[in-house]
Formats: sequence, structure tokens, C-alpha cells
Amino acid sequence: MIGDAWLSVLAGVGIGIVLTLVLQVVWRLARGSRDLGSDAERATFRTLSLASRAAVHLRGGLDSGDPQRAARALRSLLGSDAIAIADLSGIRSVEGRSDVTDAAWQVASSVIATGRRQVFGTTRVDSADPVDGMDEFDGSAAGTVGAPLAAVGAPIVVNGRLVGVIVAFADRVRPPLVRATAEVAHWCGRQFELGELETSRTALAEAELRALRAQISPHFIYNALGAIASYISTDPERAKDLVLDFADFARYSFRREGEFSTLAEELRSVHAYVELEQARFEERLAVTLRIEPETLATVIPFLSVQPLVENAVRHGLEPREEGGTIVIAAHDDGTHTEITVEDDGVGMPPAELRTLLTAGVRTDHVGLRNVDSRLRRIYGDDHALVVETNPDAGTLVRMRIPKSQPFHETERPTGG
Repeated sequence: MIGDAWLSVLAGVGIGIVLTLVLQVVWRLARGSRDLGSDAERATFRTLSLASRAAVHLRGGLDSGDPQRAARALRSLLGSDAIAIADLSGIRSVEGRSDVTDAAWQVASSVIATGRRQVFGTTRVDSADPVDGMDEFDGSAAGTVGAPLAAVGAPIVVNGRLVGVIVAFADRVRPPLVRATAEVAHWCGRQFELGELETSRTALAEAELRALRAQISPHFIYNALGAIASYISTDPERAKDLVLDFADFARYSFRREGEFSTLAEELRSVHAYVELEQARFEERLAVTLRIEPETLATVIPFLSVQPLVENAVRHGLEPREEGGTIVIAAHDDGTHTEITVEDDGVGMPPAELRTLLTAGVRTDHVGLRNVDSRLRRIYGDDHALVVETNPDAGTLVRMRIPKSQPFHETERPTGG
């Protein structure tokens, strides 16, 4: 009897332990489900993930992008049986079924001809919500596998011009698919526009750098070569060092790679520039560096400090018979690196400064305006150059560069 009682107790304890473990597992699963979010949140995340994947392959357009990979993500996004992407000359990609190419081009051609979305199907769209361009197409065009597919085509428009068509296939075209296909086509157009904008931004950046290099070429190179020539007979070693400085300066200034550099690399170019100018000015030019070591790794726009130093030499100190001093400083203020170039030269009236920084006004202060324009374009107007100046009071130019720039990479110059 006692043995049976103990067995009953042990059995009860065992069942209790099992139930406890089961409840713990259920609780953890329930908590895990909550951690993943609601059904709506998971659906939103999936939609954003698919859109993000497609965007990567659309930014280059239908010519430079990857429409086949984009179609894969877009088909999942629409939940259609198949999808095709066409440009004005033909089908660029098909995903889901390989036997819909002819039907896809039939739909795309109709969209291109009308400039509006078109629906083709063997059954009518059953909804009070009207659908533009309701039509029928021959089911044989979709191939012989299975029942004929219906289709909806929507135009991809970029800056007001039709550049392509999205065609989605399903066994039955319903209004949600029609609206979703139109929205996807609209979104694809925006991605193409962003790609064109990025191309334009790159072209603008290259044009701005060409403008700076054009400024460097006639003025500085002539003076530098003249200074080197003056030392060839009197101090050959000095002339040799200056030739190497000139080579370093030219290699950095005329490199092709990258819109960004580091402060350390820019200062090496500034050093070469200053050595060449000091060969010309001799004791009339003094340069002081006040650089905090932690600022040297800061990513800055390529050729953004050197033009400010050149501006100080040409417009601040060169007009003074006695020359003067330039102070280059870099300070870490937490979220930004503050870089200043200050000279004790002739300065200028503040009204004249405002005029020379105004776009469209011809001026020989090309470097100052160029750097200001690029800082505004890259970081926004709140990161424009700050210039303090007055006649006979010198000039101080300040820029603030964000320390965190995850999308701005530097490129090291190549070549000998």
C-alpha cells in the first residue's frame, strides 16, 4: 500500500514537471512570436525588404542595372504568377514563367502605345472599382502550359517620359493587383530618377574638381616652375627637393579616384604646396600648423583645404609687401572636426565677400566659392563655409566636417 502511494506521488510529480516544461516552451514560443512583431509588422518588414532588394538592381536603370534580379524581388512583392519588365524596344526580363514572353510584349506594346496602364484577361475584372484599358488577349500567347493567364501592364515614367513597362500575370486580374502593379511601376520610376540624380551628382562633382584643377594649372604651376628654375644653378639640392614637392602636389591634385580624402592626406598636399610657395616668397611667408592628432583621420571632400590655403596666399598675403602668416588648425569638437585657415593679410569688405560667394558672379576667388558650393551640396547649407574678414584685418575661413560619414569613402591615389 505504501509503495503504491509513493508511486502515485512520484507519478504526480513527474506529470507536474512535464506540464511545467511544456508551459515554459509555450511561453517562450509565444514571447518569440511577439518579439517578431504582429502579422502586419512582419508583412511590412517583408515588403520593405523586397523593395530594398529590388532598388539595388534598379538604380542603374534598365541598361546599367540588373532587371532580372529586380524582377525576382518585384514578383514576390506583387505575389503574381509571373512578371516581366520591358523597355521601349522589348522584354528585358521575365520571372516566374518562361512561356509568357510573347504575351508580356503584347501587353507592354499596348501600354507604350497608350501611355496608360492596361489590363488583358480572359475574364472581366469583377469590381465596382474601374480599371483603365480593360481588354482581352489571346490565351495562346501565354503558352500552352495550364490555363491562360490574365495580365496587367503599367508604365514606368521617369521625369515625364515613358521608359518601360511592368507586366504582372495572374490567373485572374483583380483590382488590388492592378493598383499594386501601378504603384510598383511608379516606384520603379522613382528609383530610375534617383539613379539619374546620382549620375548627375557625380558629374557635377567631377565638373567642380575640374574647375579647381583649371585654377591650379595656369597660376600656381607657372610660379612653381619659375621658383624651381631659380634654384637650379644656385642650390641644386633645393631645386631637387622642390621638384619632388611639385610631383607630390601634382599627383594628389590631379588624381582621378574619389571625391573624398582624409585630413592627413590633404595636409600632405598642403605641405608640398607651401614648400613651393615659400621658395618664391622666402621669409615673407610663414605657415603654422595647429592640428589635433585625432582629427587626421577625418574624411573631408577632396581638395577642400588646399584651395583655402592658396586663396590666403594669393589674395591675403601676396598683395602685402611684407607678406604674412597663415595658421592652419583642426579641432575635434565631438561630433565634428572644425578646420580653420587664417591669414593676417589684407582682408576684404564683408559686402565684397558676399558678392564673390554669390553664384554667377565672375571672380578670381574660384577656390573659395568652389569649396563652399561642394560643402553645401554634400552636407547641407548648415555646413557652408564661415568667413570672417575685414579690410586690413586678415581673413579666417572655417569649415565643420561631420566625423561620422558612413557613405563617404576615400580613395588613395594610384600611379607613380
